[in-house]
Amino acid sequence: MVITTSVTGCQSSKSGENEIDTSSLTIQQIEEKAKEEGKLASLGMPDTWANWVETWEDIESKYGIKHNDTDMSSAEEVAKFDAEKNNATADIGDVGISFGPIAENKGVTMAYKTSYWDEIPDWAKDDDGDWIVGYTGTIAIITDKTKVDKAPQSWEDLKNGNYKVCVGDVTKATQAQNAVLSAAYAFGGDESNLQPGIDFFAELAKNGRISSISDAKPANLEKGEIEVAFLWDFNAINYADQIDRDRFEITILDEASVMSGYATIINKYAKNPHAAILAREYILSDEGQENLAKGYARPIRNVELSEDVKSKLLDDSEYKNVITISDYEAWEKSAKELPQKWQQEVLVHVK
Repeated sequence: MVITTSVTGCQSSKSGENEIDTSSLTIQQIEEKAKEEGKLASLGMPDTWANWVETWEDIESKYGIKHNDTDMSSAEEVAKFDAEKNNATADIGDVGISFGPIAENKGVTMAYKTSYWDEIPDWAKDDDGDWIVGYTGTIAIITDKTKVDKAPQSWEDLKNGNYKVCVGDVTKATQAQNAVLSAAYAFGGDESNLQPGIDFFAELAKNGRISSISDAKPANLEKGEIEVAFLWDFNAINYADQIDRDRFEITILDEASVMSGYATIINKYAKNPHAAILAREYILSDEGQENLAKGYARPIRNVELSEDVKSKLLDDSEYKNVITISDYEAWEKSAKELPQKWQQEVLVHVK
């Protein structure tokens, strides 16, 4: 990554007791200070998710920055930033986009826009750079063809099937919550009205069709414990490739599906703020975006991908009825209410 311009449009931010004037720093100065810090601690950015491993390897080889990660949910990441404050043990996190505004409202984020600011769609960034999406995920269905004769192509197919469906942990996982939002869209709801989606899954539960397995992972997919599951497209493709791509069918259901994103948040109290800033720069660079695509995630920037990497992703035609959230305030409110509703209206019927 070679960048010579100054960072523009960035405001002064506090890291712990230190004030960082990001607007006056060039990328070269950020690199120098990041090298001096020499380390970076992340949350929710493990090697196995969206190919983060290659990004961390690149950052270490290019800048000599050592990295460690603690994997946790988006909600747990924000809570950790907030609880630790000046005793921060993490510098940067990757959260579902709905948690970006939550982190900002809690006052735990450092605003930083990056030199790729103008190439990021408006829906995928905070006005001041408190959170920025690096890659998108679209809710997909993975079907084990050794367990299910005909993989569902639509929500109606799913409704009329006779197999069990693994939704994930709707009480705290962004991936699972977006599966519910996708169902809501498919049956006439939206981010302010999740009831149609909740009703859909409640009906499946009453018919004994919601799996008691909390999350689809490579281990339980390989063992044949999952028939049909909701996953982000990048996770579904990744897991299938790890096991046997031909054994699984991956589809985005016809009527509607949600495309969301995962956003980096930089800890306002970071002990290694320049390393965190540099990591965000690298994640949004051409190299960083291709690394994410190698992990089956669709980059937020319109970068030219190698044919080998492009061939791993689902065909563009799968995304014809994909919806991006337009009202994040409504979605934040609905997402807060969803765990209790899910427990009261769906989980009570799971057998």
